[in-house]
This record gives sequence, C-alpha cells and structure tokens, in this order.
Amino acid sequence: MVILFVLLVLVVLAVLVTANWYLWRRLFRDTTRAPGPVRRAGAVLIAGGWVLAITALVAERTGAPFWLQRTLAWPGFLWMALSIYLLLAVAVGEAVRPLLRRFLERRAGAGTAVRQPEPDQVPEPQSVPAGSTPLPERDGEKDPERDGGKGPERNGESAPPPPLPSRRLFVSRVVGGAAVTAALGTVGYGTYGVLNGPTVKRVTVPLAKLPRAAHGYRIAVVSDIHLGPILGRGFAQRVVDTINGTQPDLIAVVGDLVDGSVKNLGPAAAPLAQLKARHGSYFVTGNHEYFSGAQQWVEEVRRLGLRPLENDRTELAHFDLAGVNDVAGESEGQGPDFAKALGDRDTARACVLLAHQPVQIHDAVEHGVDLQLSGHTHGGQLWPGNLIAAAANPTVAGLERYGDTQLYVSRGAGAWGPPTRVGAESDITVIELASRQA
Repeated sequence: MVILFVLLVLVVLAVLVTANWYLWRRLFRDTTRAPGPVRRAGAVLIAGGWVLAITALVAERTGAPFWLQRTLAWPGFLWMALSIYLLLAVAVGEAVRPLLRRFLERRAGAGTAVRQPEPDQVPEPQSVPAGSTPLPERDGEKDPERDGGKGPERNGESAPPPPLPSRRLFVSRVVGGAAVTAALGTVGYGTYGVLNGPTVKRVTVPLAKLPRAAHGYRIAVVSDIHLGPILGRGFAQRVVDTINGTQPDLIAVVGDLVDGSVKNLGPAAAPLAQLKARHGSYFVTGNHEYFSGAQQWVEEVRRLGLRPLENDRTELAHFDLAGVNDVAGESEGQGPDFAKALGDRDTARACVLLAHQPVQIHDAVEHGVDLQLSGHTHGGQLWPGNLIAAAANPTVAGLERYGDTQLYVSRGAGAWGPPTRVGAESDITVIELASRQA
C-alpha cells in the first residue's frame, strides 16, 4: 500500500512538473529571443505560484495560524485556478498556431512579387577608378572606409532599427498573449460569480406518498458553503439573506459548511443564527466537517439554532425528515447509520433524507427513501472538473431517479480551494414538493 501511494505521488509530481514546464516554454521561452530576465521571471512565477498553492493547502489542513492561512489562500488558490486555464488555453493554441503561421506565410508570399524597373529607371553603373577594388556595402550601411572612417552615427545618421521578430516568434507572442488574456478573463469572471453570492434555483419534485395538504411545501437546500480563509462572515450573510428571501417552510444545510475550526470560523458562521423557516433549519455533516472538528461544529450549529441530524429522524406533519452523517465520519467511528435513522419508520409516510454525498443514494434506495438531498460535487466547480466528478458520483448536479427514490444534488453555494467557478454556477435550491394526490 505504501509503495502504491509513493508511486501515485511520483506520477502526480511528474505530470505537474511536465505540465508546468510546457506552460513555461510556451509563455516565456518561445516568446523571447534568448535567455534573459523574462524567462527567469517566468520560471519564478510558475514555480512560486505552485509553492504558494501547496503551502496554502497544507496550512489549511494542519490548522496553521489563521492569519497565515488567509495570507496564503488568495494567491495560492487563485494560482491553482489560473494555471488550469492557462494550460487549457495554451493547449488550444496549438491548433491555432499552424493556422496563423500559414496565414502569415500566404500574406507574405502575396506581397513579395518583385516589380521590374522600367528601362528609363535602371540606374547607371558607377565608374570605378582603374586599379581600385570596390568595397561592398554591408546590410545597407555605408562602409566606414568610404566616408572617411565615420560610422552612420558620426555622419549624423541614426542607428539601424532593431530587427523585427521572426514569424515563429510573432506567432508565439500572439498565441501566448491570447492564452493569458483568456485565462485571466475566465478566472476573473468565475471568481466574481462566487464572491457575488449564489443564485436561487427552483425545482418541483413530485412525491407519491406526499399528502394533498403538503402540496407546494418548500425546502431551501444549501450545501458546500465552505466558510474558510477566503469566504468569511460577509459571504455567510449573503447566503443567509438569499435563503431567507425565498421564504422557505424548511431549511436544509447538507454539509461542508466550513473549512476550519470553530475557534477561527465561529464568527464567520454567526449569521446562520438569522435563518428563518416555518419548520426550522436542519444540518448534516459533510466530509470537510471531519477535517475541521465535526463534533465542535455540530455543537456550534446547534447553538446557532439549527438542528443537527446525526443518523437521526424527525417526524414532521406530512413527511419524515431524516439525516445521516457523511461517509468521512467512518474514520472517527461516526459514519452514516441508515438503520438507526430509518429502520423503524412508518414506510407509508413520505421520507426526505439529507445526506451530503450523492454516493449514499444506494443505501437510501434500500431503505425506501422518497427523496435524497445532497451536495458535495460542486457541479465540478472548474470545468472540465465535471468529468472527474461524474466518474466519482452517480449524479453531479440536478434531479435524477434511482428506482423509486429521487436524488437532487445541489452545486453548492460556495467553493473549495480557488474561490472560482467555471461552468458550474453556485446555487441555493428551493425544492417544492408536489403531491400526486393534489
């Protein structure tokens, strides 16, 4: 097992080094004429960015002083996002590069037709004194021996202009500049979207067992807020205000609320005390709670007025609401226990389950759950991360059916690592339950 882990680390390291060497080559080596300060600065920028990114991850996981986490998080995590899109943009540029070069070659070929001078415009040859040898001019400059040993500047003439970049160098600069512009624009727009707060989605979910009286019941689902070194109290307040603005009947916080300890992030989570819903607010743990002191956070959210459902269930007026711990809790002996949460319930009643990870749907199906509400995937967060998320999760985002059980996966309100989303807009979802009896 140790050998496999070491091999995996070496493979990842080799891929990372190769990708960044390729990035440096295309953006700095190929866009300069010779070794110099620009190439050295590029190497420092790329290597330094990854040092910051890795250090930021380690600082967060090891509980480093919070001021240090915040100092490292912004540049380190943003570099992670920027490097992804720089690499993608440069890779796309490989297809553009030969097309641009061919265009320039055709344009240059069209402009090189030589005009033959008219007979009366042919210059007369200059006579050369007998016994003397004409001195050739070099590169269009006057020979110093012809003008009395004086160079062009001594004759009052300006120095020749620097040579124009070669066609290859010009193409590399155009493609590299376009790649940098595209990557910066993508990351900037994606970061603005996260910091501006999540949007509201509304989804209607029909439940066969739901009584007519519960038709139109609204559950506000929020997941993956990820309060931490970057997203703090102001972000939490925007999330709370957005949820309250939907006027839900019930609020479900389905995990990954925080990335850090209660000591560091307690003040950031304080706005959760303002959540308002007719039938209360409920919370289940996500995997990141188990990196951050899950039991302390369970007590903290309870103090803030939310009810934690730790492998537990409550019977509401028209349906059962259950919650299970995240699978990450198994390492601490606090994993999900579906039998405890659902084993003795009245199966004639509709049941809604809060479970952080979509992979828990298979247990939900076995226990006759009607609707599971999850998060965890972030919808991929950074495209094409959705392809990776799809390989690890049965549903990446949205509503799908598994037998008699429906699964809804939220993209989440915040972001982990880079405070950036591309192709996976953050959301808070209002699930409106519909009775088929209505």
